[in-house]
Amino acid sequence: MQRYCLALDLKDDPALIAEYEAYHRNVWPEIQESIRTAGVTALEIYRAGNRMFMIMEVDGSFSFERKSAMDAANPKVQEWEALMWKYQQAIPVAKPGEKWVLMDKIFTL
Repeated sequence: MQRYCLALDLKDDPALIAEYEAYHRNVWPEIQESIRTAGVTALEIYRAGNRMFMIMEVDGSFSFERKSAMDAANPKVQEWEALMWKYQQAIPVAKPGEKWVLMDKIFTL
């Protein structure tokens, strides 16, 4: 099992944040299936203010390149991503066009 942590910001608007969280209480089944099919075995998102952290655990079939290609070919995922971008904004260190930014692990106990 491999674990990845990623960061992304929400637009700093309480109404938009509430809407975003409402969507995530009832994520579309097609989105959940696409995540599982890509090799993600567990996924959690945490929020502090408007900063979000995603923790993904993946199996040996997972790669970011494969997941990106699968997402690009899936109209429902593209619809979800376009909808979510209404609420999201890249963190300051993101590259152009990058949403979720992979974090570097700096400590393990």
